[in-house]
Amino acid sequence: MTYDSDDVQKILQIALTRKQEGEFSREQLIEMASELGISPNILEKTEQKWLAEQEEEGLRHKFNTFRRRGFQSHFVTFFAVNLFLVVLNLITSPSYFWAIFPILGWGLGLFLHWWSVYHSKTEDYEIAFQKWRSQT
Repeated sequence: MTYDSDDVQKILQIALTRKQEGEFSREQLIEMASELGISPNILEKTEQKWLAEQEEEGLRHKFNTFRRRGFQSHFVTFFAVNLFLVVLNLITSPSYFWAIFPILGWGLGLFLHWWSVYHSKTEDYEIAFQKWRSQT
């Protein structure tokens, strides 16, 4: 029976997971790579790329948390102010519901803020992330 490289990788990954549930040392990683015929140069480049990807992923997570907290703050403010306006409207002029206008206007802005925060596959997200990243 023969295996292609993807099958070998999957089998070895499962075997390694079963063999050792803990962590591997860097020396073990180098030893495994040499047994698989992977040169130290390729391993070093791959490791550096992986570390950079891990750092990028961590930064994106922090950025998403930062943006979501900003949206939550915006939502709480929207709710509190508009609740006050509705109560004020009902006390001062219950026959005419004027509070709907600020609710609708600000609600549109709140919706657009929600859209920009929770849809992170856009070019605007990338631009905002790069700007935030350069400031941190």
